[in-house]
Amino acid sequence: MNGYLRAIIDSSCILFMRYKIQIKGDLRIMQNQQQSAFRNNGKPSNWNIGTKGLAIVGILIAMNLALSRVGIMTPIVRITFAFLPIALIGLLFGPVVAGIAAALADILVFMLAGGSGTLFPGFTLSALLTGVAYGLFLHRKEIRLWQVIAVEVVIAVIIHIILNTAWLMILTENPLAVILPPRLIQNAVTIVIRVMTIWFLVNNKQLRSVYRKFSTAKK
Repeated sequence: MNGYLRAIIDSSCILFMRYKIQIKGDLRIMQNQQQSAFRNNGKPSNWNIGTKGLAIVGILIAMNLALSRVGIMTPIVRITFAFLPIALIGLLFGPVVAGIAAALADILVFMLAGGSGTLFPGFTLSALLTGVAYGLFLHRKEIRLWQVIAVEVVIAVIIHIILNTAWLMILTENPLAVILPPRLIQNAVTIVIRVMTIWFLVNNKQLRSVYRKFSTAKK
């Protein structure tokens, strides 16, 4: 009886040691796979844009500040091209950099205006989301027309019509029936101009060479 117990205990110990070694080996394999996956999927180029990239972002933010002060007045809407620099940052460097740059530009516009007006966090959030949207849709090696149309529709509907209208209702305390109709007309007109302008820049041969040189897009 004692011999059987000893044999069972010895067999159990041997099996336990085998499974322990196997489990350790499996854990090491899983750790190596996770590390390799992190190295493959963690795209440092989206964060490390380099000195030239930072200089380009700074220039485009300055262009945004300048263009925000200039506009074409029409009887229906005011047309401005301040969106172009943010769209180019998203196209070149992706959603993270474009979102931060757009939010920073929104704050700088308020500061350079001498603090006049209201620095409302809602509009800064809208600016950040606009930059993120441009980066998500346009940060590609090859850009299709449907991507340009899609990003402008998303920005117009979700950010301009829904979010910004809500911010204006909070600030002005005017009802939705007063604020929304002119904004619908404005976005219906400007969305066409935005799509045509971005598509023209994307297909410009000289700008395309610059884009391919400095872009961090992987696909």
